[in-house]
Amino acid sequence: MKIFCSLALSLFILSSVHADPENYKNRTVKGTVIDKDNKLPLEYATISFYSITKQKMVDGTITDINGNFEIKVSEDIYNIKIEYISYSPIEFKNRKIDSDIDLGTIELSINLESLDEVEVIAERTTVEIRLDKKIYNVGKDLTVRGGNVSDVLDNVPSVSVDAEGNIALRGNENVRILINGKPSGLVGLDSSDALKQLPAEAIEKVEVITSPSARYEAEGTAGILNIILRRSKLLGLNGAVTANVGHPDRAGVSGNINFRTGQVNLFNTLSYRYNESPGLWYTYTTFKNSGNVNDEKRDWIDTSKGITNNLGIEWYINETSSITTAMVYSDNSGDRNSTNRLLQYDSNGNLLSENLRLDPQLNDSKNIQYSFNYTKDFKNDGHRLTFDFQFEDNNNDEFSLINVDGIDTDILTQLVDNSKIFLRTDYVLPIGENSQFEMGYRGDYDDSVTDYKVELLNENTGEFEIDRGLTNVFNFRNYIHAAYMQFGSKKNKFSYLLGLRMENTQLTLDQPTSGDFEKRNFTGLFPSINLTYEFDENESLTFGYNRRLRRPYSFFLNPYPNRSSLTNIFQGNPGLIPTYTGSFDLGYLNRFNNFVLTSSIYYQHSINVIKFISRETGETVNIDGQPIPVILRGPANIATEDRYGLEFNLSYSPNRKWRVNTDFNIYNSIIEGNFEDTNFDSENLTWNIRLNNKLTLPGMIDWQTNINYRGPSEDAQNRRDGVFSANLAFSKDLFKEKASLAFNISDLFNSRAYTGQVETEDFINDREIRYRGVRTYNLSFTYRFNQKKKRTFQRNFDGGDMEM
Repeated sequence: MKIFCSLALSLFILSSVHADPENYKNRTVKGTVIDKDNKLPLEYATISFYSITKQKMVDGTITDINGNFEIKVSEDIYNIKIEYISYSPIEFKNRKIDSDIDLGTIELSINLESLDEVEVIAERTTVEIRLDKKIYNVGKDLTVRGGNVSDVLDNVPSVSVDAEGNIALRGNENVRILINGKPSGLVGLDSSDALKQLPAEAIEKVEVITSPSARYEAEGTAGILNIILRRSKLLGLNGAVTANVGHPDRAGVSGNINFRTGQVNLFNTLSYRYNESPGLWYTYTTFKNSGNVNDEKRDWIDTSKGITNNLGIEWYINETSSITTAMVYSDNSGDRNSTNRLLQYDSNGNLLSENLRLDPQLNDSKNIQYSFNYTKDFKNDGHRLTFDFQFEDNNNDEFSLINVDGIDTDILTQLVDNSKIFLRTDYVLPIGENSQFEMGYRGDYDDSVTDYKVELLNENTGEFEIDRGLTNVFNFRNYIHAAYMQFGSKKNKFSYLLGLRMENTQLTLDQPTSGDFEKRNFTGLFPSINLTYEFDENESLTFGYNRRLRRPYSFFLNPYPNRSSLTNIFQGNPGLIPTYTGSFDLGYLNRFNNFVLTSSIYYQHSINVIKFISRETGETVNIDGQPIPVILRGPANIATEDRYGLEFNLSYSPNRKWRVNTDFNIYNSIIEGNFEDTNFDSENLTWNIRLNNKLTLPGMIDWQTNINYRGPSEDAQNRRDGVFSANLAFSKDLFKEKASLAFNISDLFNSRAYTGQVETEDFINDREIRYRGVRTYNLSFTYRFNQKKKRTFQRNFDGGDMEM
């Protein structure tokens, strides 16, 4: 800890000297800071020196364990400010320092008014409503303690996570996920797996943006989920540590620490986690022509562990400029011991063949990301220029040695190397008192290489040989250039924000194995309209329109099959083209008594919609002398889709001890399309409901319950049954709110099973999936130092949309 503090102070001194090269510190200022009531010393109180002549903060220090401070400063006239968390500051104004001085004992008093404000903030609901988005505050949700990002998102209003970990917004899986307002390697090459690596404790909040303005990228037809990581702006040294243990076997520890004094703020979040999770994938396939049946069951245990570190520094160059640079590093590894049992029966129920396939899979992924931000504020409030640069490199290695009926038969190796460069600059210019113009540029440069190698056992030689028909290399390059401008204004009760974005996409598909090479270049315009009418401060009406697109991922474009199963194969489609969507959203917000109601009617029209198609390949695999048909599943542009729905969120808080929040979404999807002479027209009406209740019991024990039901749905091929789940949690503050002990149960009734049916002209496939395992128990302990519980002084990364 002393080393960390010394490093922070050294960096501060260097930055101060850099900011003022003529600085010559020859005068000593010292003193002691104590609590006025109990006369105890205040450690980490902040002393700041603001130069009257230079019109900026030039130096600063903190108190030691005895409340003492001593610092050398240059001769000048200063405003000297002494501050401490939740205390009223004291300031010595226009103090001329031309000799050594002792400020003596400085007594700070508790700011009761500030404490009241903190108490009110702490009792706000876990979901904050904005006119253009919903903000989910993770730190106040007990049911995700010890969990990961997928657990967090599954509790967010409008968001759902299915059996395979796919994330959907309002039932639409094409949602763009950002970290701190930017694309990030933390989302990973496979977002459903990568999001499990990041602990819930590292997240401050999640923003759900269903009607993005032109400032945001056009990717994501459903909208944007922006995950905000924790970073404190409190002066002095502060932080928190959380440790958790659970069943099935899981454990983890995470901590965040911040040190700020004067012009420098250092921040670091470090976490380690270990997790074991059982899973199940069961399919029962009946072939219509022969009547034969495939009974296939795959059980597995995922064991994963990893470390994630976010280290950065903010340098406030002067009152109007700042630089933030950070590095995120994650190293995760795991193994999945999968057992696949395949039984084949004839139409009379007689057993034809039996196959046992063991697939122990090893996985290792590493991600490193560097980011740089420069912000310049001009004299007029809101006049700002920002520049962002980010580089990241991701590596994901997978290895499988497949054993069939006691014999090692296949070796599968997949190496994925992905590098990204991100550039962005935004300029905001206020015009008059109620108008604002904004423009900017963004560049995304994404390169990835997928090297997939298959080695099969030669029964004659007993050696493994490379299968040239399945082994392949796929190079993917996606470069995007974007520019936008938007103008917003407010007149009386009416405000508007109009924008236009242009994006140019340069796509390269290179398959050295087959010799196929293709380049694509397309440009699109994406207008956005956001209108607001405020009846009064508690009631308003909003309207939003935007055009967005869905670009196919590299995994969707790779034409080589995935061999996780002999009879069920996934294969990409290099012929995919983007999906374009026009979205309309009409919202209503009303605050009355102890209620907050927000509702929305929305409509989306999409063309070239990508859907997953299951079909027989005409090929068979021979097991025990019996030919078993191979089923192929993959993406295709098959249709147009019209989706319309109604969503509302109601929050009720009669007092500080009880809060209830419910979210309801009902929508209808109409799909019209054909693929390979097969009609895929369908209409589906479904709904989701979520209820969150938090109550403070006697003894100041917090009790929280989450109940979630996802209604049944279907399309031309797929029928999915409804899914019910419930989470339960209890929490108790200890040591005068410096610590908290929480216990939670996820999937209380062990009901989170995903069941359904796939039916084509050739077969009927009944399935059950338990991708997220079984009921889990988790116990966590959090200790905070120099942090008040649930403070809200963290930095805001909300993307900078104009607020009218």
